[in-house]
Amino acid sequence: MRIVHVSTSDSGGGAARAAYRLHSGLKRLGQDSRMLVLRKGSGDATVSALKPQQGFLAGMARKRRAGKIWRDYERYRPTLPPGIEPFSDDRSEHAGEVARQLPGDCDVINLHWIGGFLDWTSFFDAYPKHAPLVWRLADMGALTGGCHYDQGCGKFLDRCGACPQLGSSDNRDLSRDVWHRKRDALARVGPGGLHIVGTSRWIAGEAKRSSLFGGFPVSVIPNGLDVEEFSPRDKHFSRELWGIPRDAKVVLFAAESMANVRKGFRHLADAVAGLGAIGNLWLVSVGGGTCELPAGLRHLSLGKVSNDRMLSTIYSAADVFVIPSLQESFGQTVIESLACGTAVVGFASGGIPDMVRPGQTGWLAPTGDTAALRDAIGAALTDDARRAAMGVECRRVAVQEYSMDVQSRAYLRLYETLVAHASEKVTGPAPAAGGVGGSAALRQMARDPRDAAALRPGA
Repeated sequence: MRIVHVSTSDSGGGAARAAYRLHSGLKRLGQDSRMLVLRKGSGDATVSALKPQQGFLAGMARKRRAGKIWRDYERYRPTLPPGIEPFSDDRSEHAGEVARQLPGDCDVINLHWIGGFLDWTSFFDAYPKHAPLVWRLADMGALTGGCHYDQGCGKFLDRCGACPQLGSSDNRDLSRDVWHRKRDALARVGPGGLHIVGTSRWIAGEAKRSSLFGGFPVSVIPNGLDVEEFSPRDKHFSRELWGIPRDAKVVLFAAESMANVRKGFRHLADAVAGLGAIGNLWLVSVGGGTCELPAGLRHLSLGKVSNDRMLSTIYSAADVFVIPSLQESFGQTVIESLACGTAVVGFASGGIPDMVRPGQTGWLAPTGDTAALRDAIGAALTDDARRAAMGVECRRVAVQEYSMDVQSRAYLRLYETLVAHASEKVTGPAPAAGGVGGSAALRQMARDPRDAAALRPGA
C-alpha cells in the first residue's frame, strides 16, 4: 500500500507527533508510507518538506498571497481574546504546491493537521482523484470557520460568523468567509472520496454534527504510540534525573503551552494550592508559556521536552498526571501517561473519558469544576495502594488498546477497504481484504460513533 500523509509538521506539537507515529507504525508493518510536510524536524528520509517554486515571480506571488491572508486576520487583532489557539485560514501562500508535489502513484492520501500549509480550494481541485482521502481530525479546525476548538459556541453547526474567538459581532466576518470557501472546496470531492477519522467518540460526534463534514462517513480510531519508548521507568532514578525529591507527592501537567486557557492549567494550579494538608506536594509541568500561580505553590517547570524516552522518565517520576483541559479531541498526553503506568486525573471533557476510566485508569471531575478536580487529585495522592493497582491497569490498557501497532493495523484495514471500494466504481464489485465486500466493510467502519461497540480498535 502506497500511503502519503500530509501534515504541517512531523514533529512540532502533539498533532504532528501523532501523525508521525502513525507513519512510523505503517512502515513497521511493511507499508510504503511517506509524509509531505511544510516544516520537517526529523531526519527521516521518508519525510519530504515542501519545495516552494523558485524564481522572482513565484516568490512575489507567495508574498502577495501571504500578505492578503495576514491582512484579513490582522484587522481582528485589537479584539482577539487572550489565551486562545491560533485562528487558521483555509488559504495558504503555497496555493497549489501541495497537490502538485504529492506522489502521483499513491493509493491513499491521509490528511492530518494542515493549518498554514494546505490551501483548501487548490488542493481539493487538483489532488489525484483516484486516491481515496482520509482525514484524521486532530482538533475541530477542519470543522469550523477557523478556530481549532469552538469553546462551546456551536456556530460550526451552521455557517460560523460573529466569531467569539475573533472578538467579532459581524455575522459576515472572516470565519463566515472561511466556512464558505471550505464548503465550496469540499464540493470538489466526489461521492465516497473522503473518509473522516475521529480519534475519540467526542470528535467523531462533532464531525457528524458539523455543517461541513456531516455528509461524510466517520470512523473512530484512537491515536497510538510506541509502548516501548513510553514505558514505566524506575521512579527513584527518574526523580533524581529531574531534581525531584524522592519523598515528594508529585502532580504532573503537560501541554504545548501553560498559557493556553483551554488546557486548564489555572484550574489545576488552584486545585493543587488547596491541597495544603498533603505534605511535600510538588506541581511539575512540561511545556512552554507561563501562568500566574497561587502564592506558596511549589512548582517545577521543566520546559519543553521532545524526546520520548526522556518524557517517559517524567511520567514515571509523577504520582499522578492531571489533564484539566476544558475541550480536548483526544489527549495524547493521557496515553503517554498510561503507557508509563501513571494513573490520570482529568476533566470529563472531549475524548478524555475514552481513556480515563474511573476506578480503572484514573479519576474524572466535571469539566471546569476546580473543587471536584481538587478532590480527585487528593483521592489519588492519599491512596497509594489503589494508585499502584491502577498503574498496572494503565499499562495494560495502553499496550492492548493504544499501541502503535494496534493503531496502524486499524488504519491499514480502513485504507484497504477504501481502495477496494474505489476500485469497485471502475471494475465492478470485488472482494476487499479479508474477503469482505468493500461497500459493506465501508458501511461497517462508518458506524455511528456513539455506538460503543465501534469504538475500540479492531471492533
